[in-house]
Amino acid sequence: MKQFFLAVCTAVIAMTQAADAENETSYAILGFEDLNGWAEDDHAAALKVFRNTCGDLNDPDWVSLCNVAAEAGDAQQFFELFFRPVLITDKSDGLFTGYFEPELDGAPYKSERYKYPIYKMPAEARKQRPWLTRRDILTSGVMDNRGLEITWVDDPVELFFLQVQGSGRVKYSDGSFIRVGYGGANGHPYRSIGQELVRRGTYSAHQVSAQVIKNWVRRNPVEGQELLFHNQSYVFFREVSEVPADRGPLGAMNRSITTMRSIAVDPAFTPLGAPVWIEKGGRNPLNRLMIAQDTGSAIKGAQRADVFIGTGDEAGQIAGRIKDPGRLVVLMPIQRAYALLPEAVQ
Repeated sequence: MKQFFLAVCTAVIAMTQAADAENETSYAILGFEDLNGWAEDDHAAALKVFRNTCGDLNDPDWVSLCNVAAEAGDAQQFFELFFRPVLITDKSDGLFTGYFEPELDGAPYKSERYKYPIYKMPAEARKQRPWLTRRDILTSGVMDNRGLEITWVDDPVELFFLQVQGSGRVKYSDGSFIRVGYGGANGHPYRSIGQELVRRGTYSAHQVSAQVIKNWVRRNPVEGQELLFHNQSYVFFREVSEVPADRGPLGAMNRSITTMRSIAVDPAFTPLGAPVWIEKGGRNPLNRLMIAQDTGSAIKGAQRADVFIGTGDEAGQIAGRIKDPGRLVVLMPIQRAYALLPEAVQ
């Protein structure tokens, strides 16, 4: 049966590339033999992660596959029998970056050291879009004396990057910690402070990384604060400490994501919960079956993905170095894959 499906898939490859006139998106069905390194991957590890969120998929095509996944023995055979690799492209080239879960030092109460609050989202910010800018939120006093503080941390620069990542852990002096997840934003578009430093001529593009930015802001506290205000977007949080310490943070599907098996994607092109084969180039190439379980404000486009690296400083250093070309191929249920093609080639 598997050979039959592969033969059908191969016969269609030459006819499958077609552009959508409205959004200039193209779809091509590939064979599994077209995926570099497919046979060498740990498909069982990917299947385990897929099972974590497949129960949240409501479309009938996905529901039936989730039922099969629960009983699947041979993971590679499961993916090859019930999915087809679909290459979805638009005008943008493939780009992979990395993200991580920061870990900050903090305390449940304000003190001289721990004086920078992590805020819950105020009700009016949900109703008015966009709401106040980052500068207004932090300097106008609008957040004061309202009980919106979840916890307090000791470093405003790390807090800024916590907002960029969208989730993280705060460790207390007694060894306990709380976990916070994305709780909403003020509605202003994200503006890269790294790009702003390049525009000013402070650094060249190849020199900019999260650590470089942090060091510059700390060396230049007054100018550094103004640089952070350049990004008018402000992220609010919610406490998600019910997630066990040995599991990853919650992604966009409200389930824990998995180190080096979960990616953030643009859901306009890639369904959340779908398996995605990635072929990342760069200094440390990576060919691996991932699961699309998260999103991000900077993750836009059919060939754009953010790889979840893990928790803590080491993961952050690795994530900050990733900015690599490549391609991602979405594994779609068979009927859905062929439904994406123009009528002429179905």
